Amino acid sequence: MMLQQVMAKPRRLAGKGPGYMFCARSSRLSLIEERFLEAVEYGNIPEVRRMLEEQLDLDVNCVNYMGQNALQLAVANEHLEVSELLLKRNNLARIGDALLLAISKGYIRIVEAILCHKVFSQGERLANSPSQAEIHDDFFAYDEDGTRFSQDISPIILASHCHEYDIVHVLLMRGARIVRPHDYFCQCCSCSSDQKLDSFSHSRARINAYKGLASPAYLSLSSEDPVMAALELSNELALLANIEKEFKNDYKKLSMQCKDFVVGLLDLCRSTEEVEAILNGDPEPCEDAKPPGRQNLIRLKLAIKYELKKFVAHPNCQQQLLSVWYENMSGLRQKSTVVKVLVVLGVALGLPVLALMYWMAPSSKIGKVMRGPFLKFMAHAASFTIFLCLLIMNASDRFEGTTLLPNMTTHDHPSQLFRMKTTRFTWMEFLIISWVTGKIWAECKEIWSQGLREYLSEPWNFLDFGMLAIFVASFVTRLMAFWHAYSAQSYVDKHYTDLSNVTLPVEIEYFQLARIKWVPSDPQLISEGLYAIAVVLSFCRIAYVLPANESFGPLQISLGRTVKDIFKFMVIFILVFVAFMIGMFNLYSYYLGAKQNDAFTTVEESFKTLFWAIFGLSEVKSVVINNDHKFIENIGYVLYGVYNVTMVIVLLNMLIAMINSSFQEIQDDADVEWKFARAKLWFSYFEEGGTLPVPFNLVPSPKSIIAFVVGVGNLILLPLTRQTEDRTDDTELNELSEQKDVTVHTSTCPSRHQKIMNRLIKRYIIKAQIDKDSDEVNEGELKEIKQDISSLRYELLEDSNHSTRQLVELVRTLGERVCDVFIKGETEQQRGTPN
Repeated sequence: MMLQQVMAKPRRLAGKGPGYMFCARSSRLSLIEERFLEAVEYGNIPEVRRMLEEQLDLDVNCVNYMGQNALQLAVANEHLEVSELLLKRNNLARIGDALLLAISKGYIRIVEAILCHKVFSQGERLANSPSQAEIHDDFFAYDEDGTRFSQDISPIILASHCHEYDIVHVLLMRGARIVRPHDYFCQCCSCSSDQKLDSFSHSRARINAYKGLASPAYLSLSSEDPVMAALELSNELALLANIEKEFKNDYKKLSMQCKDFVVGLLDLCRSTEEVEAILNGDPEPCEDAKPPGRQNLIRLKLAIKYELKKFVAHPNCQQQLLSVWYENMSGLRQKSTVVKVLVVLGVALGLPVLALMYWMAPSSKIGKVMRGPFLKFMAHAASFTIFLCLLIMNASDRFEGTTLLPNMTTHDHPSQLFRMKTTRFTWMEFLIISWVTGKIWAECKEIWSQGLREYLSEPWNFLDFGMLAIFVASFVTRLMAFWHAYSAQSYVDKHYTDLSNVTLPVEIEYFQLARIKWVPSDPQLISEGLYAIAVVLSFCRIAYVLPANESFGPLQISLGRTVKDIFKFMVIFILVFVAFMIGMFNLYSYYLGAKQNDAFTTVEESFKTLFWAIFGLSEVKSVVINNDHKFIENIGYVLYGVYNVTMVIVLLNMLIAMINSSFQEIQDDADVEWKFARAKLWFSYFEEGGTLPVPFNLVPSPKSIIAFVVGVGNLILLPLTRQTEDRTDDTELNELSEQKDVTVHTSTCPSRHQKIMNRLIKRYIIKAQIDKDSDEVNEGELKEIKQDISSLRYELLEDSNHSTRQLVELVRTLGERVCDVFIKGETEQQRGTPN
C-alpha cells in the first residue's frame, strides 16, 4: 500500500504536462488578449491597429505563459511598426525590458523608437539597471516576472557587451555611461552591504561592468584617448585576474580583449604620423619634458610595462623603434654587417677618446651622436666587455697553475710577513674596483630617476644588485685581511729586523702560516669565495644583451622561462627531499659506526647522500647495516628505492616536461617574444642621461656640475619662491578667470592628436562593421527573414481584403446605378408609348 502511494505521486505530477509551471499565468488571458498577443507576435499590423482602436478596454500589458507582454513580443520579432503602435499607448509597462531586448538583438531602429518615448526624457532611466530601479516600478520585469537579463545590466552595458557600435553611440549621446566598479578591497558602505547581501551577485555585477568597459565599442566611442584607456584597463583586469581567482579566466579574457583592441588600432595606421600619435599620446601636455626631436614614447613604455607583447612586436611599432634606435646615425641602418662590425670595433677601441670628447663638449655633433641609443648601447657594451677582460686577466698568472703551493710561503725581505704578499691589491684589482664603483654609481642614478618600485620591477636589476653586493663584500673582506696583515707587519717592523730565528706571538705568527693552516673563517678565504661568485654573476650578465640578436634572443628568453620553471619545481622538490632526508636520518642516526659508510648517520651526510643520488653518484650499500637488524635495513631499502623512483623518474621527468613546454611555447611565438625582449633592451637606452659608460661616469662632467649648482640654488631660493607664489595667487586667479572663455573655446577645437585618433577610430568601427556583415547568415537572421515575410503576408492580405471590399462596394454601387438607369429607361418608355 505504501509503495502504491509512493508510485502514485510521480504519475500525478507527470500528468500535469510540461507547461505545468506556466498554466496559472496563461489561464488568466481572455480570448481577445490571446488574439491580440498572437497578432503582435506575427506582425499582423492591421489587426493590431484595429484592436487598439476598437477594443478600448484591451489590456496592452497582458502577458503570455512566458511572462512576455505585447511590446516584448513585438521587439523580439523585430516588428517596428507594431512597436511604434504600442509605444503610443499610455501606461505601457516593461519598456526597459523591451529596450534591453532590442539592444541584445541589435535592432537600432526599434531602439531609437523606444528611446523617443516620454519615459526617457530624463537620463536617469538609461543609466539605471533593473536593480537600481524603484521596487514597485513596472519599467523592468524582474526575475520572477519574465526578464531575460541580469538585474545589474543597464542599456549601455548590454550594448557594449553586444558590440553594437551604433546603439552605444546613441546611448552615449543621451548621457549614458558605465560606472567603473570600486576597488576590489573597497570597504565603503555600498560595497560592504552588497558583499554581505549576495557576494556572488556583487562579483557578477563587477564582471559585467568590466565587460562593458573592455568592449571595443565602448572604448572607441567613450574615451578621448582610447589607447591609454585600453592600456590601463588591461593592466587593471590582469591584476584582478590574480586577485579574484574564481573569475580568473573571465578577467584574463577581458584583458586580452583590451590588448587586441590596441593592436587593432595600430594595425590600421597608414602613416608615421598616426603611429607616433599612438605611441606618444598627446604631446602637448608634456612637450617640454623631452628635448625637441626625441619622441617620448610614453604609450610604448606603458605597453612594455604591462607586457602587451603583440602591440610592442607589431611591425608598425618596431619600425618606429628602429628609427629611434639609429637616431643621428640613420645611414648606418642600411649598411652591411661588415660595416657595422667595424663601427663596433671602432667604438670599443676609441671609447676613452669618445668619452673625453663627450665630457668636454656634450652638445657638439659628436656629443649628440654619443647620446644616440645605438652608440650609447655600444659604449656600455664595450665597457662591460673590458670589465670581463679585466676579470680574466686578473687570474692570468694562474692559468697554468700557481707556483705558490698551499703549503709554501714566500716574502720579499727577511722582515716581511707572508700575508703581506697575499692580501695586497694589485693594479688590475684597482681597475676592477673602479669599474664596480662606477656601476654602483650608475645603479644609484637609475634608482633616483626611476624610483625604487620601478627599479625593483626589472629582474635584471636583482642580478646587478647581487653581483655588486658580492663584489663589495669581497673587497671589504679583502681589505679587512690586508688591514690585519698590515697591523701585524707594523708590529714586526717595530720590534724585529729579521724573522729567521724569532719566535713571534701566536696572533702574529698566524700571518706567517701557509694557506693550508689558515682558519676557515679567514677574511681572505671568504673574500676569494665571494669574488668567485661575483665573477660567475658578471659573466651571466652577458645574457642581458642577447635579445639584441635574432638568433640568441629566443634562447635567452627560453632560458629565463626555464629558470622560472625551476623555481616553481623547487617547492615540490624541497618538500620531497626534506621528507626523505629527515626520515632516513631518523632511521640510521643510531647506527653511527655500525654501517659500511656514514651515510644517513648525520643530517649533513643524509643531505649529501640523497642529493648525489639524484645524479646516480650514491651507492646502494649506504642503507646496509653491519649487524642483523634486517627490519631497519629493509625499511631503508624501501625508503631509498621510493626516493629514487620519486625524484629521478617522476619529479625530474616532470621538470623536463615543464622546461620542454616552456621552450615550445617560446618557439611557437619566437618572433613576438624576441621583438618584445629587444624592445625592452632598446628602451632602456632611450632615456636621457647615462651616456658615459663605466668607469668614465665617475668623473663629474661640466653638465652635471651645472645641474648640481642649479639644483642647490633652487633649494636655497625655495623659501623666497614660496613667498612670491603667495603674493601672486590673486593675480593668477584673475588671469585664470580672464582666460576661462579662451580655454573653453580652444578645448572645443580638437588637437592634432585627437583628429588622428578620430580617424583611426572611424576606420576601426568601419572594419568591425564590415567583419560583422561578412559573417555567414545564421539561424537568427533566417528567423528574422521569415518574420518579415509573415508581416508582409499579413499586410498583403489586409491590402487584398481592403481591395476586395472596395471592389465589392464598387460592383454594388455600379449595379445600383445600372438598375436605376434601367428602371428610369423603362419608366420613360412607358410614358412615351400611346394607349
